[in-house]
Amino acid sequence: MDRLWSPWRARYIASGVDAQREGCVFCLIAEHPEDDETNFVLHRAQHAFVVLNLYPYISGHLMVVPYLHTGEFDSVPKEITDELMDLAKRAQTALREVYSPAGFNLGMNLGAAAGAGIADHMHIHLLPRWSGDTNFMTTVGESRVLPEDLPTTYSKLRSKF
Repeated sequence: MDRLWSPWRARYIASGVDAQREGCVFCLIAEHPEDDETNFVLHRAQHAFVVLNLYPYISGHLMVVPYLHTGEFDSVPKEITDELMDLAKRAQTALREVYSPAGFNLGMNLGAAAGAGIADHMHIHLLPRWSGDTNFMTTVGESRVLPEDLPTTYSKLRSKF
């Protein structure tokens, strides 16, 4: 039997599922800038922040999150969506410089039926991608193999913002 080593998952398992937390996780992060390193916040702007996904699909998976608590993209004021897009472009540049990916996924899941894990607070996902980065583990083993822990990813990307 092959073994996969992912020690960072132990904290997730021990802490319980995020859904058990009181309040919105993005609002909690937004309200506590003193915890930015612990929460892996890469950058704060006027209307939004850039943060690593705590449960990434791939190394470098980050999100752009507005401070405004809403699950409805079409109700977000233009000055906020403009900043979200500017930060997404900046994040893509940072990911390109650090990881040299062959491509990117950029997207939003709006609503639980669309796959949003945090349906009440919209956010944009950015993922660097490489040819062949998805293998049998995700499909057959329902597991993802990540070559890098979050503190390493954070230290690589932080200086780019």
